Amino acid sequence: MRLMFDLPQADKQAYEAAAGSDETLMYCLPFNILNDKFVEGYMAFTNKKMYKLYNGELLGEWPIIGSEGFKTEVMYGSCGFYATVNGSSTLICQFVSGRNLPRYAVIVKACEILNEEAKKGVKEFVPITNETPERFCPKCGRPFISNTTICPFCMDKLEVYKKLWAMTKGLRLMMFFPFFVSVFTVVFQFVVPKIEAIAVDDYITATGSDKSGFLLVVLAIVSIDLLHRALSVIQGRMSAIVGNRFTLMLKTLLYEKIQSLSISSIQRRTTGDLMGRVNGDTSVMQGFVTSSLPSYFIQFFSFVVALPVLLFMNWKMCLFVFVPIPLVIWLISKFWAFVQRRNIKVWVLGTRTGYLLQDILNGIRVVKCFGQEEREVERFKESSIRHSRQSEDNAKVFDTVFPLLGFMIRFGSYLILLFGNLLVFDGAMRIGELHQFNSYANIIYGPLLYFTFIPRNISAFLTSSSKVFEILEENPEVQDIGLPLDIKIEGEIVIDNITFGYNSYNPVLENVSLRIEPGEMIGIVGHSGSGKTTLINLIMRLYDVNEGNIYIDEVDIRDISQNALRSQMGVVLQETFLFSGTVRDNIRYSKPYATDEEVIAAARTANAHDFILSLPEGYNTMVGEKGYSMSGGERQRIAIARAIIHNPRILILDEATAALDTETEKLIQDALNKLTEGRTTLAIAHRLSTLRNADKLLVLDKGKVAEFGTHAELLENKGIYYKLVMAQRKMAHEIVAKK
Repeated sequence: MRLMFDLPQADKQAYEAAAGSDETLMYCLPFNILNDKFVEGYMAFTNKKMYKLYNGELLGEWPIIGSEGFKTEVMYGSCGFYATVNGSSTLICQFVSGRNLPRYAVIVKACEILNEEAKKGVKEFVPITNETPERFCPKCGRPFISNTTICPFCMDKLEVYKKLWAMTKGLRLMMFFPFFVSVFTVVFQFVVPKIEAIAVDDYITATGSDKSGFLLVVLAIVSIDLLHRALSVIQGRMSAIVGNRFTLMLKTLLYEKIQSLSISSIQRRTTGDLMGRVNGDTSVMQGFVTSSLPSYFIQFFSFVVALPVLLFMNWKMCLFVFVPIPLVIWLISKFWAFVQRRNIKVWVLGTRTGYLLQDILNGIRVVKCFGQEEREVERFKESSIRHSRQSEDNAKVFDTVFPLLGFMIRFGSYLILLFGNLLVFDGAMRIGELHQFNSYANIIYGPLLYFTFIPRNISAFLTSSSKVFEILEENPEVQDIGLPLDIKIEGEIVIDNITFGYNSYNPVLENVSLRIEPGEMIGIVGHSGSGKTTLINLIMRLYDVNEGNIYIDEVDIRDISQNALRSQMGVVLQETFLFSGTVRDNIRYSKPYATDEEVIAAARTANAHDFILSLPEGYNTMVGEKGYSMSGGERQRIAIARAIIHNPRILILDEATAALDTETEKLIQDALNKLTEGRTTLAIAHRLSTLRNADKLLVLDKGKVAEFGTHAELLENKGIYYKLVMAQRKMAHEIVAKK
């Protein structure tokens, strides 16, 4: 991460005039908002002070040593860097959110460390660094796509074609057949006009011509046409096969890549976005590979062959073909960037409409509960209208510009018609020859007209390709080492001074250490946002820690294969998710080849067997999308049965009984007591009564370990846990009193 920018000469002089001789410049960052205006200013941070510089002037200086409350704050459309100086919170500078926010977050940490070291009497300060790579394009400054180094605006177009070519391995022989057919197509294009010229000059306009010879000419034309159509049928069949296989390969590759991505990468995108890339964008790429590319080749080959033929027949008339071409090429080159921007805009608006539709359908129960159907219809209508209007605007522009370009290209044909007929009138050219020349000229016009549509087609292809390669080239944030270990887990967990933030500059957990013995049950409590779920996510290695280590059975989890690690963990999450399918399929999802006896045994342990038998088709009952046909308690019990049948060595319960009534909770708690026997268990619960059987309790507060010990020990300390217990007891007494 870049933390030292070069000061402009004027600002450098202002800084040198203000800074003391005993100060060392440690960091220099830009700020770009001053008095609600965009500017180019700089903040200089030394080992003692911070200086605000703009346009050669020193706008302010504040001490670092002795100040406190350093922080960044996201405001409306901008961010601020604050410090508490002399007891007063002060806005030091403002900047546009984006690349500067993580940089100033590092400065916050650096200033805090400077103050801590100053209190210890340290005089030589070593600037801290942040090795997080910049997520912005060095050429244009725009952010890279997700976890890649791809900039959609500076992307090398040739590189896209190279990648596409590499993906066609195994299909190239079949793909080249259309090109083979195109050679014959071009040959037919030149043979038929020649035969037609013979028919006109030697038989139709000639006196006393031989009718049998004319019939042979007609038969030759028909035979060539039939052969051409037969080859076209074969080409169409081959293209269909290649297209389907290419799409299958691309969709499979893309889906496999999505499955391999880290959870953070997937959560940055919506389901509709990912579905659009797997279905829509791959179809656009298929059309380009199997249809557009062969067409481009045919048109280009036709042009290359027709040009020397026309020059040989009559070079003067051939020049008329190219009179408007330079102007057309210039217009197309200017039109290219305009087309590209409009295609990207249509893609973005279409994707947003897909996002909205998916969001509304997923939350349809909430929509109906609050009576917001009309509002959601209006939102979707407005989004669809924006997409439709942009598509209409694009179509109007394209359908206006391209016909005009077509007219300009064909303008040369009018000159050929005029000049050619003059030659016929003078007897310098026969009618059949003029017809043949005009046919060959049309062969050239075809490619030239076709080439005017290339910007539109290629732009759509590049837009979709960039979205596909964005996924394919993204590096998973959590990866296995070269030779990961497949160990049999016993259940010991050691968390050694870990720090983690979903953004590395903004930690959610700081300096957390914990030791869990095999078979222990650890209850995790704390206020919302204290880092409880984040901690279990790190133990499951859905994310990698920024600092510190997590060990399972004395092995760093980063050395264990992700499959081996998670296949020996059982999870019951707070938000229960059931797949569309039967109850049986959902229970044995974690163990696909489980027998019916194992499924029933797991359901009995989870106290789910009785209610499953009461369902219309028992274990064969379809649960519906996300299991919404069942109550929350029923879904939760099926999820618990799914964890039980997995027989995990480490069990993670994230509010596993939150959706259950008191009576059901007691049944489930008994089942969980059996399940946790001999297994290392981590249980998160807001209802502290569910943790009464925990061996120890971990209390998290603002991302740090506040308390750790047994229930009795924490009550005796009268800290955070004690206050939580007393608050819940008071609430329970109030509820009983009201009854």
